[in-house]
Amino acid sequence: MIEILSDYELDKMREAGKVVAKILVKLGEEIKPGMSTQDLDDIAMAIIKEAGGSAPCIGYGNPPFPAAICTSINDEVVHGIPSKKRIIRDGDIVTCDVVAELNGYNADAARTYLVGNVPEQTRLLVERTKQSFFEGYKKIEIGNRIGDVSSAVQAYAESFGYGVIRDLTGHGIGKSMHQDPDVPNFGKAGRGPRIQKGMAFCLEPMIAMGTHRVAIEDDGWTIVTYDGAPAAHYENTIIITENGPEMTTIEEVLNG
Repeated sequence: MIEILSDYELDKMREAGKVVAKILVKLGEEIKPGMSTQDLDDIAMAIIKEAGGSAPCIGYGNPPFPAAICTSINDEVVHGIPSKKRIIRDGDIVTCDVVAELNGYNADAARTYLVGNVPEQTRLLVERTKQSFFEGYKKIEIGNRIGDVSSAVQAYAESFGYGVIRDLTGHGIGKSMHQDPDVPNFGKAGRGPRIQKGMAFCLEPMIAMGTHRVAIEDDGWTIVTYDGAPAAHYENTIIITENGPEMTTIEEVLNG
């Protein structure tokens, strides 16, 4: 069932979103070759604690996820587990997927960061993955359907020959971090639930340079591209207000 939030609850979503946005900005400032992915997790957790929030990823799922954020490098699409042994190198792309809960409401967003001298084709993948999000975002308006958003993401990404990951989708969010509706990055316009005031969901294109097929690592969490090609990820939490969509986790919310 799709949760419809009141104006008061949408304000709570905005507050949680600012925590995630602050983390994303800090990670972007700090990430560099020689850091471990555990260092990134520590930065995120410190900001969540300072805000008085919690990290709902910790203990989530089966096997229980052991960290506050997901850190995925190069061909890892999502759900990479932070580790002191995983060292970031020049030329890597690193995706950080961050969820924070504050006062009973959740926010979720992801960015793929360029570290040092990233190959041009990989840099373009990251930029175009971000743009695919905004192509989908253009279709988010009251009365449209989720499929209108999904098809726009797919059309843009596939115009470059990229693989649009199908085994993973965006999702509703609110009092829990994963709920209805599913928000695929592929599909047909005119299908799926209608977008209405009070909805909140995450649009999160996951785009690979090669095939859309993926596999799961032995840790039970890390999702990698089947052919070893790099993948990028861009995500924001979006709330639907009477004036239309609003991104709660975009970096600009910190300037307001």
